Amino acid sequence: MELSLRRIENRPLDLRREGGFFSGFERRMDYLLDEVLGGNLTGYVMPETRGIYAPRIDIKETSDSFQIAAEMPGMDRNDIDVSVHDGVLTLSGEKKVEKDEKVMNYHHIERSYGCFSREISLPDTVETDKVEAAYKNGVLLISLPKTQKAIEGSRKIAVTTA
Repeated sequence: MELSLRRIENRPLDLRREGGFFSGFERRMDYLLDEVLGGNLTGYVMPETRGIYAPRIDIKETSDSFQIAAEMPGMDRNDIDVSVHDGVLTLSGEKKVEKDEKVMNYHHIERSYGCFSREISLPDTVETDKVEAAYKNGVLLISLPKTQKAIEGSRKIAVTTA
């Protein structure tokens, strides 16, 4: 089972290894540079930079589904769109934060706006008509159930000594 993410600029970010060792190595190095240096050095859009907000996404596979958790603190559920079309799950929306602080002799106003769009390519084993999403405490939780055929087709292989 494989899922893949697409970056903001629609360049695919795959969760599977394609093209051998160096392809995966290059992706990991790009990610590491962005995480450590906090910039947009390798063409990836980092969260809350340059007016674009990119929520962090965790994907977990269970025996009967894929589970996605997207961090979206401070957002309202009405500002989040989730859709499935042609085997692609799309998360999009707009983050609007305004902080207005008045203290004795000063007035501080801070505004932050950003839109985002994340695409996740789904394998054929996901029942797209049964996808569910819930938003709670700043986290969007998406459940992608597998088809019965995929669940039944998976089996554990015993490892023996030779």
